[in-house]
Amino acid sequence: MLLGCGSLLLVSLPVWAQQGGVPFNAVRALNLARNTGVSLNGGLTVYRPAACMFTTSAPENPCLVESNEQGFLFRFLGGPPGWQVLNIPPTLETELLIAPDGRSVVQVIYNGVPR
Repeated sequence: MLLGCGSLLLVSLPVWAQQGGVPFNAVRALNLARNTGVSLNGGLTVYRPAACMFTTSAPENPCLVESNEQGFLFRFLGGPPGWQVLNIPPTLETELLIAPDGRSVVQVIYNGVPR
């Protein structure tokens, strides 16, 4: 009987990533947003998203603008490889809405010159 209750409890709890208590769907959403930005902007040979798009364990990630029942809203800058390390201004800004489960892009809101 206790095993059944424990199993029910485990099923009802959200699944958390090992990186600092971030839900798996949030990590999945960040990865999808980053990869979508890379694809939209020509691939890794010509484009790198901001470093915050590689920080999956940061609960206060500055690239995550909003997280609610609509999904995950990401806004991030990007540019040529090395742009942040070399202090080169970003050349692109990308804003994406990712589904709440982190598995699909709901909308490409903006992808162009930094606003």
